[in-house]
Amino acid sequence: MSDTPKFEVIDRRKIKAVEEQESAPKPPAEPEPKPAEQAAGPRLVVSEPDLALEEPASADTDLQAELPPAPTVEESRQQKSAYDASAQRLEDLIRAQNPAIGPQPTIGFEHLVQQLYVSAMIQMGAGAPEGQRPRVDILGARQTIDLLGVLAEKTKGNLTPAEDRTLQGVLFEARMAFNELSSMISLQGVQAPPPKPDKR
Repeated sequence: MSDTPKFEVIDRRKIKAVEEQESAPKPPAEPEPKPAEQAAGPRLVVSEPDLALEEPASADTDLQAELPPAPTVEESRQQKSAYDASAQRLEDLIRAQNPAIGPQPTIGFEHLVQQLYVSAMIQMGAGAPEGQRPRVDILGARQTIDLLGVLAEKTKGNLTPAEDRTLQGVLFEARMAFNELSSMISLQGVQAPPPKPDKR
């Protein structure tokens, strides 16, 4: 058995909504029309919606239904304050051990872009020790490059010119390296594994 505790997120809002629906007074049922009224003239027919024709729920709606409620502003403020205090204690300990080290630079947007770029390049085999065959994770590299693309799309219009130039340059370089690597892989072709010997 694992020592790691397992957590289950329960959204209490759903349970409360069901309880409120059950406790709400039900509207009185409409009396059924008499046979004579049914035959007289046109009437409004209300049909049940055809579930097959309805649009499927979007992924965003499904995701929002599964997520717990966001923390309140006060909870976020307290958590950030506690995080900052912990980070400062850690930095003080490091500087006590290494007095020559200066204060750590503030983390900014360019650090995020650089981190994703380095991850993509390592996944494509860059940085392998000389003489060793590079390990390539082409699918992981594609996901990391796609994350850079999502970042570029979601931050469009909100970046400084320098941040935008950095992000676009990194995205261009990473995609170019991916294209070169995938071309090399497709030229080599995928070889089938050798057949296993028959053991009889």
